Amino acid sequence: MQVVGQGVGRGSRWVVGASAVAMLGWGTVLPYQYAYAADTRGWGGAVAAVAASLFSVAALVAGPVGGRLADRWSPALVAVVTKVAAALAAGSLMLADTPTAYAVGMTAFGFAMAAGGPAQSVLLLQTSASTDRRTIFAWLAAGQALGMGIGAFVAGYLVDLARPDGLDVGFGAAAAGYLVAAGMMALVPRTPAAGATAADVPRGRGQAAQALRLVLAAPALRWTAVLTVALALAFYAQFDTGLPAYALTVLDVPARTVGLAAAVNCFVLIALQLAVVRWTANRPAAPLLMAVGAIWLACWVGLGAVASFPGLAAVVLVSTFGVFALGETMYGPVLNPLVAGLAPQGHVGATLGLFTGLQTGVSALGPLIAGVALSGGWGGGKGVGFVALHVLISAVAVGAAWQVHRHLGGRPVSRTQPAAEPDEELQAA
Repeated sequence: MQVVGQGVGRGSRWVVGASAVAMLGWGTVLPYQYAYAADTRGWGGAVAAVAASLFSVAALVAGPVGGRLADRWSPALVAVVTKVAAALAAGSLMLADTPTAYAVGMTAFGFAMAAGGPAQSVLLLQTSASTDRRTIFAWLAAGQALGMGIGAFVAGYLVDLARPDGLDVGFGAAAAGYLVAAGMMALVPRTPAAGATAADVPRGRGQAAQALRLVLAAPALRWTAVLTVALALAFYAQFDTGLPAYALTVLDVPARTVGLAAAVNCFVLIALQLAVVRWTANRPAAPLLMAVGAIWLACWVGLGAVASFPGLAAVVLVSTFGVFALGETMYGPVLNPLVAGLAPQGHVGATLGLFTGLQTGVSALGPLIAGVALSGGWGGGKGVGFVALHVLISAVAVGAAWQVHRHLGGRPVSRTQPAAEPDEELQAA
């Protein structure tokens, strides 16, 4: 049996490093962009919300487009071009002196960032052996979290939201980060890892419409799509908006406690990521994703229950964010290789792009769901409606993962040859 990590080549490590550098730059902007537009520039909350929404919509559209390009062209070239485009878009925000210019810049930034995601994933698949793909995607998640965290931390000492140009240092850092990442992508070693073969990721026409039809024709992929949507809604859609809002308005905890909870989430994710991947290396994908849904369901139940015990709210909130991170350690490393392995022959990039679009699209609904649930008519009663909705979504994720497991028949997850027909049950990677 191959030792985990043996098939992780230099190229994979290089891609992970480039992604971490890019996220370091984005981390200098993300925590501050809403307050910058709404308050610092005096454009108001509506402009800030529209710009953030356009960023997400552009990312939703860009996922399938980037996936198609990664199938039709060299994924390294696509990754380089999109990262250069992201650097230019970030730099343009330094010159945006009107709401329209700012919204256009954020839209371009969101499109360029998301368009490079599928190409990056295909590069990781091409430069790592199938037995080590969970490990390399775990490195990717940890590297991105670390880069984002360092960027946000450093920017806290450099950004000055009291000045109109106070976020220029963040926009400049984001542009520099993406330019450096583009250079690293251009220099990715082309030597594949031990055990990696070109047949693992066959090239194709990358037609998004055809990929969608093939996804809908395969029961395991259909349920994986449901699972992807449910898991994204159950946590990621609310991490930056709904969860902090629930903590502040319902649990009535101080803002610094919310910040501590987010820091704990990042720390637990980085500390446990590789250990969890080693522990789960030979376990089927679907049961692990069932565990993710169950963990997040338990977290939501705990957050709902502690609303009746305000003295414990701060402790439970911080602890729950740490437990959420335990589920995250299995989410990306397991889900992405599973999707890649189930992807129809010649449409790996397009399929990854479709699933990236699903994740981005439903995550963009997070602020809307939180706003309706916590401010609307069904969000009262200590946020019962908000919590109950996410308990239900987590339960749907568990059920969808079970359906994926049933259709795969508990087979080990590896792709050893391309699938022959699109409507056959495909083996997972």
